[in-house]
Amino acid sequence: MASSPSQLAATAHSFNKILSQPKLSKARTQQDVEESVRKLRRLILIEGIPSEGDPTLRHRIWKILLRVNELPAETFLEYVARGPCEVREKIRNDTFRTLATDRGFKERVREDMLVRLLDAFVWRNHDRQETQQLGFTYVQGMNVLAAPFLYTMPSELEAFFCFAKFIEESCPLYVQPTLEGVHRGLKLLDRCLKIVDPDLFAYLRSKNLSAELYAFPSVLTLCACTPPLDQVLQLWDFLLAFGVHLNVLCVIAQLLLIRDDVMSSTSPMRLLRTFPPLEALPVIGIAVTLVRDLPPELYDELVRHPYEYNP
Repeated sequence: MASSPSQLAATAHSFNKILSQPKLSKARTQQDVEESVRKLRRLILIEGIPSEGDPTLRHRIWKILLRVNELPAETFLEYVARGPCEVREKIRNDTFRTLATDRGFKERVREDMLVRLLDAFVWRNHDRQETQQLGFTYVQGMNVLAAPFLYTMPSELEAFFCFAKFIEESCPLYVQPTLEGVHRGLKLLDRCLKIVDPDLFAYLRSKNLSAELYAFPSVLTLCACTPPLDQVLQLWDFLLAFGVHLNVLCVIAQLLLIRDDVMSSTSPMRLLRTFPPLEALPVIGIAVTLVRDLPPELYDELVRHPYEYNP
């Protein structure tokens, strides 16, 4: 049920109250900041970010959740000034089709903005490759992961630094040349599904269907490949607040929402080739309940799979 304007305004006020706290006192401790972040997370889970009530909320909250505190414009402009990176052709092969069916996205985010951000990201990591354990370049799916940041942030500068922080810290293994984190996530999806719904898992296996075959795009893009975009952003509010590892459970949640159709289909891959339009709230609600069904050691592995090189 849609929230009324007064409900949206009240929720927006609650978020703004938390967001305005750092400005009130310079003497705030790290503990105070962490407590504010905890309150933000709770509010995201209970109420969701009311972007209709206050369009500035989402980008402000995403920056806090990602701990993006500095936006050195001269650094970004220096990367942009270098022009095309070594994999520009590969980038251009993907950018033109990024969220191609979403009119709102196409109106707000031009292809040259995507290309510029991805070029700059490659240059950034070209400079840092000797000082970091994992190297980064452009890989398949990165264009779709960049899209929500360019759509949400008020400037390319903010989108760039949020995207870079997100990739390098939240899901670095998802964008290695081998897509190691993605394949690890797909294997974990199979293992989690076997526990939370053994009958559905067995039925899919009887049709020779594993997550590698039907869930690859959803895991690769953290569900950003499934429209509509406003629902993707709502799901990402949750993932940025509580961890991208939960996307695996969000994909299982989408499966469970069409479970009856899948189980009664003689060719379930036809249904799974394109998931139904994303509905963030029921997906998040199911994903949260699934956490309780997993053995602690499996959940721990799930938490670590996007970023820990040797789990």
